[in-house]
Amino acid sequence: MSTVQGRIRPPRVARTWSRTAAIGLPVLSLLVVIALWWAATIVFGIRTFFLPAPPDIVKSFLTLPNYLMEQAWVTLAETLMGFGLATVGGMLVAVLLSASTVVQRATMPLLVAVNSIPKLALAPLLLLWLGFGQFPRVVMVVLISFFPIVVAGMAGLTSTPAEFNELARSLSASKWQHFVKFRFPWAIPQIFVGLKVAVSLALVGAVVAEFQGTGQGLGYVIVASGTSADTPLAFAAISLLGAVSIALFYLVVAVERRLLPWAKETTG
Repeated sequence: MSTVQGRIRPPRVARTWSRTAAIGLPVLSLLVVIALWWAATIVFGIRTFFLPAPPDIVKSFLTLPNYLMEQAWVTLAETLMGFGLATVGGMLVAVLLSASTVVQRATMPLLVAVNSIPKLALAPLLLLWLGFGQFPRVVMVVLISFFPIVVAGMAGLTSTPAEFNELARSLSASKWQHFVKFRFPWAIPQIFVGLKVAVSLALVGAVVAEFQGTGQGLGYVIVASGTSADTPLAFAAISLLGAVSIALFYLVVAVERRLLPWAKETTG
């Protein structure tokens, strides 16, 4: 029994260490960066106007916590709505493009051209065309996060191994059965690569749209605090954006591990 226990314990210890390291190492690196940042402001005598110290940022947040959290929820709502629409639309386009080589060759250059347009240049036009509500900001999120999902979806759907295709033919599977049973399951890991890239870009899209004087969101807070020379408030908003970005990224990672528990084992 002791031998069996001795064989069981090392994997458990390894899993415990892996989980501790997964949480502890990022937190440790963050604390090191904050400490170096704080030390630099003290050693070099950097004024708060140029670069606030971490305590100044915390103080600024504690001064307006409800306001900042309210604006964070506005930005988060825009990000989630735009990301959801981009995911659905991007996957539909990826399926259509991967189903026909002719369609792919005809439309892919157009998608690349649209994606190459600087999104910051489109923000004022979206406000002009769609007004100053939430809708143009959601559209900006869709535009900036759409392309990575399409590319990842196409890459996954067109990379099904030949032996799987041969197996589908030998089983006389229909095109729908081939897609559901072989192509789509094989493409899911690649699709999640695109989703993890797109969710971070989605937050960037929301902030870029809020820069245009919308009066709401953390992007507006950053612009307004910069105009009033309230640098600590701007950094407090930026810190909240960083926290939201990390949370969204790891939310997608958690969904991936839930749906694909084997993916970590095959890539680890």
